[in-house]
Amino acid sequence: MTPFKVLFTIAVILCAEPILAQKPVMSPIDVKADSVEKVAEPKAEKDSVIAPQFPDPKMVMRRSLIIPGWGQVTNKQAWKVPFVYGLIGGLSYYSFHLTGQYHDYRAAYYNLASGNTDFKFGPTPAYLANTNVSSLQDQRDFLRNRRDFIYITIGLAYLLNVVDAYVFAHLRPFDVSDDLSLSPAIKSNTFYAGGIGEVPALTLSINFSR
Repeated sequence: MTPFKVLFTIAVILCAEPILAQKPVMSPIDVKADSVEKVAEPKAEKDSVIAPQFPDPKMVMRRSLIIPGWGQVTNKQAWKVPFVYGLIGGLSYYSFHLTGQYHDYRAAYYNLASGNTDFKFGPTPAYLANTNVSSLQDQRDFLRNRRDFIYITIGLAYLLNVVDAYVFAHLRPFDVSDDLSLSPAIKSNTFYAGGIGEVPALTLSINFSR
């Protein structure tokens, strides 16, 4: 190899080394794709927004069993709490009133019926001293039955509080927006009736969709 060729080869190697060491230049297509990925990232984050969480119906039921009205508060229906306590409280107060009257008539009837002097149920109230025994017995039985009935209604009111909270917790996740549409459809059909044969009929179907 001649000295000229050796010098030419060394010069080519020295010139090519800085070029190979340079950072590769991205093409316009690569730059565009990279920018699209960066722009698309916030959209992916936006699509991954957590859906609203609703309380577990069983948890709501347990809370209503423990404290009346607690389930309604959990369902964000605190406006129902005054009605719950108004119903249960009103019935409870009425039961106390009936119980007091029942005790008065029971004591009066016991003391006057057979001339008992042991006052087992207490003394005879002054406003019942001149009442006949038959009236005392009828009123005593009426008050006892009415009081027992009110006890039942208190239990039903308590259960109504539980059922209301539990059912609402179940129905709360359902879609009840204005986007729902009703699509009725009527189709002709036939059915077989014994002794007559095929009978024409109409079938009505209703579809709910968004």
